[in-house]
Amino acid sequence: MAVTHADLAPKRKKTDLGSKTGLFLVVLCILFGLLCFICCLVAEATRSEATWISTTDKGNTGDYECTYSSSGRTPLLSAAGAFLALGVAMMIIHTYLLYAVSKSTSPDLIAWDPDSDFAKSLTWQAGFFFVATWICFAVGEILLLIGLSVESGHLTNWDAPKTNCLIIRQGLFCSAGVFGLLTVFLAAGLYMTALRAYKYLQEQEHIRREVLEASVFYASPPTSPRRIRAVANENPIVTQNQNHHSLLDYLAEFDKLATLI
Repeated sequence: MAVTHADLAPKRKKTDLGSKTGLFLVVLCILFGLLCFICCLVAEATRSEATWISTTDKGNTGDYECTYSSSGRTPLLSAAGAFLALGVAMMIIHTYLLYAVSKSTSPDLIAWDPDSDFAKSLTWQAGFFFVATWICFAVGEILLLIGLSVESGHLTNWDAPKTNCLIIRQGLFCSAGVFGLLTVFLAAGLYMTALRAYKYLQEQEHIRREVLEASVFYASPPTSPRRIRAVANENPIVTQNQNHHSLLDYLAEFDKLATLI
């Protein structure tokens, strides 16, 4: 059975960039981001509000007391779910990217040319997506932590009149949900950038392999035919021209061609 180049090429792992596992994890990350956004909408719709009541009938002119509209359990649980969903989404995508890049079997990953225009473009894109992802993630989680701290402050005796009531400003949970969506979509953009770089390196490896095959084919000199030299009273001796190139010569020429490329 003939051996093809596809048989000699390294087999693709299930965790490589561009595999079905990677696509599934990216989609799962986006779904967790959508879950975070939905939980933020629920928290925004059920957030506690304060009602101020005048106490002038008790003889304290100009004094007011406040009561909460609810205990805050529903927005508290919703905000906690959004907080966990966003954290799980970030853990999934960044853990996978770190594992896939570190375990990649492509030998061209260490031959990255930082001076090429394409490499510079991918580097800037990856840097932008990475920084923007973590900024949006940090802002979203901080907003959710603020909401959690406020809503957890009146779980008991929420209907008793108080002189001071802390409430969440309108739109805080919605803003956290928007930052959560931005986080997962920017993380997906980071994955696409890494995938483009990986495919680019695979193409470079394929080109180098073709150059190697062509250099070996065209650099091979025609071998001289074998000649039979007769010796008196002995069997004929088969001789061959010794002016031929060894495998080391071919590899040295290929290294020169690869350096020029």
